[in-house]
Amino acid sequence: MSAEPAVAPKKRSDLAIRTVTGIVLILLAVACLIYGQDPFWLLLTAAALVMLAEWCGLIAAPRWQMWVALVGLLAALLFENVHVDVPETASWYTLLATTLAAGIFTRSGRLAAGMLYAGLPVLSLFYIHAQYDGIDLSFWTLAIVWATDIGAYFSGRTFGGPKLAPVWSPNKTWSGLIGGMIAAEAVGIGLTFVLHVQIRLAVLAGILAVAAQMGDLFESQMKRRAGVKDSGKLLPGHGGVMDRLDGCVPVLCIVALIVASGYL
Repeated sequence: MSAEPAVAPKKRSDLAIRTVTGIVLILLAVACLIYGQDPFWLLLTAAALVMLAEWCGLIAAPRWQMWVALVGLLAALLFENVHVDVPETASWYTLLATTLAAGIFTRSGRLAAGMLYAGLPVLSLFYIHAQYDGIDLSFWTLAIVWATDIGAYFSGRTFGGPKLAPVWSPNKTWSGLIGGMIAAEAVGIGLTFVLHVQIRLAVLAGILAVAAQMGDLFESQMKRRAGVKDSGKLLPGHGGVMDRLDGCVPVLCIVALIVASGYL
C-alpha cells in the first residue's frame, strides 16, 4: 500500500525537472538564433563538441582518440565563425578531411562516424541559418523536433499500445510515433502563418517527425549496446546532450538538403 504514493511524486518530479530543463534549452536556443552570430556559433560549437565527447563515451574510445576527434571537429567548426573569412564550403570540406584523417590515424571507423554524427547536423543548421529568412527557417526546423518529442511523449504515455522497436527502445510505441507526427504537422503548418516558411515545406513536417524518431531510436540502440540509460548527465531530466538532440541530427540534415536542392 505504501509503495504507490512513493512512486507517483517521483514521476511528477521527473516530469517537472524535464519540463523546466526543456523550456530553458528552448529559450536559450531561440535567444542565440535571434541575438547575434557569436552566441549562435558558441552554442552550436559547444553542443557539437559535447555530443562527440558523449559518442566517444558510448563506444568506449580511449581518451587520446576522443581528443583527436574533438580537435578535428573543432577545426571544421572554426570556419563557421563569422569572424573567419573563408568560402562557405570550407567547413564541410574540413570536416570530411579531418574525419578521414582521424579514422585512419586512430583506425576507428566508429570514431570517424561520431565526428560526422556531431558535425553534419551542426553544419546543416549553420547553412539553414545563413539562408534568406534563415532565422525563421531555423526556428521552424527545431520546432518540428520539439513538437515531435512532446507529442510522442504524451501520446505514448496516454495511449500506450504496441512497441515501436522494443529491441532498441522498450518505451517507444506506435501511438507515440503517430502522436509525434500529428503534433509536428500541426506545429509545422501553424507556424507558416507567423514565420516566413513555405507551406510546401510545412507539409513535410510529418515525414520529418518520422526522421526525428529514427534519430532517437538510433541513439537508443547505441545506449543499449553501451549498457547505459543516458548518454551523459549534463542536462537534468534529459541526460546528455545527445539525448536531447538525437532527433535533430537527421532532421537538420534533411532540411539542409531540401534547401540545397532548390525545393524551397
